[in-house]
Amino acid sequence: MATDKKVNPSSQMVGIDKLIHEPARYNIMAHLYVIQSADFLSLQRQTGLTWGNLSSHLSKLEKAAYIAMEKEFIGKKPHTMLHLTDEGRTAFDNYRVSMKKVLKRLPV
Repeated sequence: MATDKKVNPSSQMVGIDKLIHEPARYNIMAHLYVIQSADFLSLQRQTGLTWGNLSSHLSKLEKAAYIAMEKEFIGKKPHTMLHLTDEGRTAFDNYRVSMKKVLKRLPV
């Protein structure tokens, strides 16, 4: 007699970095992973996030040491450059590997 084993989706997510898994932060991390660095306005356009929303997510990523912000003034205008730290790049690599494992284990 065959038994149907049900997969508990939440148990599949053990080991997934929840900070990166949030869609907006994933989007930010993915962009910075590919393009190395971006200024705030460019990242805002690419992600479609509002100024406040992007700023909030960037603060969380910076607090986790996943991104670094370099602030300067060009003329009288503030200019913020962002890039992944080595820790952030490693965390994103680990996230990608973990997600591939989770997706592979899901029943078809």
